[in-house]
Amino acid sequence: MSHVIEQLDKYAKELVASGLVVGAGGNLSMRDGDYMYISPSGYDLKEIKKEEWVKVHIISGEVYGSIKPSSELLMHLACFRENEEITAVLHAHPTYSVSVSSTGKEIPALFPDFPAMVKDVAYIDYVIPTTELLANEVANHAQKAQVMVLRNHGVITLGKTMNEGSLFFYAINRGISEGFCH
Repeated sequence: MSHVIEQLDKYAKELVASGLVVGAGGNLSMRDGDYMYISPSGYDLKEIKKEEWVKVHIISGEVYGSIKPSSELLMHLACFRENEEITAVLHAHPTYSVSVSSTGKEIPALFPDFPAMVKDVAYIDYVIPTTELLANEVANHAQKAQVMVLRNHGVITLGKTMNEGSLFFYAINRGISEGFCH
């Protein structure tokens, strides 16, 4: 568990420092055997204390402790349930990603690192956030996609490690911000 919490703590702070997440505008989780740890609801990612990451049983969805998990809990659970190879899920609402995804366009592979790293990007039409409907849509793509662009909402990346999920997150957002916005 301590390694998982250290990774979550490190990458949460890095996402905020990158400017891709502001305050409580994102969530991340990491698998630890039959459990996952997820960011708590309403917390600024850079201010989460190590004991505040919320433990959840992946199959049953049982939440341990008194701290409420991210409102996107169902979406994270769907990813881990559908794809046993992943250990990390990152989700946020970067400005450029939300803007471009709202136009209905796809993100071009403008930089060599993007197609070299990200093999499959799924585009999901708008579904109300935090719902079982969204979790089901995400589950439909979790086996194959490393990146999911949620139109009018944000981006999800799935990684075999937290580092991989983070690299996918930066790659997709670099493609969006530099390809469309500069």
